[in-house]
Order: sequence, then C-alpha cells, then structure tokens
Amino acid sequence: MAESNEPMNDRVRQLSLVKGSERFVFRYQTGREADVIDAFAEMAASPSSAFDWFDAAVLSYQMGRRLEMELDQVAT
Repeated sequence: MAESNEPMNDRVRQLSLVKGSERFVFRYQTGREADVIDAFAEMAASPSSAFDWFDAAVLSYQMGRRLEMELDQVAT
C-alpha cells in the first residue's frame, strides 16, 4: 500500500453492491463506519428498499475486513 500524506479522517472510502439492475454505492470518510452501518440498517428495515439484511451483512463484513487489513498494516 502506498504511503499517503492524507490524514486518516480525510480519506474517502467506497463500498459498492450490484443487485440485479440496482447499484448501491456508499462513500464515507474513515472514522464514519458506524454511521454507514446505521444507514445499512435503515435501508434494510425499509420495506420499499431492495437493499435487504443480507446485503447489509455482506457490506458490513467487507468494511470490517478492510479495517482489519489496514490495522494489520499499521501494526507491522
């Protein structure tokens, strides 16, 4: 991973999910992961959304894996 002079909080992250003909794209700043997970839950709970609890779980898992990899790089 390339070194960056950007402060961690200024980095914009992105998660995407393509589900049938729909595409869900979530962009967020590092440190705002809890807000994004809250948004996943709100969307999954909405009966009018095609985004369901499985989708929320998959994207939450991907976010956690990304954080884990970044922490591993910091620790080494």
